Amino acid sequence: MTPRPYAHAFPVHTPDVRRFAFELPARAESVARARRLVVERLTMWGLAGDVRDTAELVVSELFTNAVVHTASGRVVCELRDRGEHVRIAVHDEGCRVTGPRLRTADREECGRGLLLVDAMCSAWGSHDTRHGAGRVVWAELVHDTAEPC
Repeated sequence: MTPRPYAHAFPVHTPDVRRFAFELPARAESVARARRLVVERLTMWGLAGDVRDTAELVVSELFTNAVVHTASGRVVCELRDRGEHVRIAVHDEGCRVTGPRLRTADREECGRGLLLVDAMCSAWGSHDTRHGAGRVVWAELVHDTAEPC
């Protein structure tokens, strides 16, 4: 599966209307905290309903991937509201996990997260971080709130 191209999304020079970022330890229990922080922020921004619910699921999938598939000590999540799109970016430290970290039952679920992200988002992709080790996986959701509350 390849990420959807970024070309049809907003131009790189589009300014953020609102921005929020947080950092959490790369542990399984941080995934629930990441979901809560995203839901709280989007609610504060006046983005509710389907957009908020979808963002919650997307953050859960991307944050979980960073925790499970890298040996990161921390994961950073960033939300950017650009008027008609919300961009969710999850930054890990990029160190691949060595040795078995998933239980056997969990391996059956592997790979489904990005399929969900692909199905629910207008665009998504990934790239290496500019400085040092790490990877950024991002996804965009279209919303109908053009102005801040």
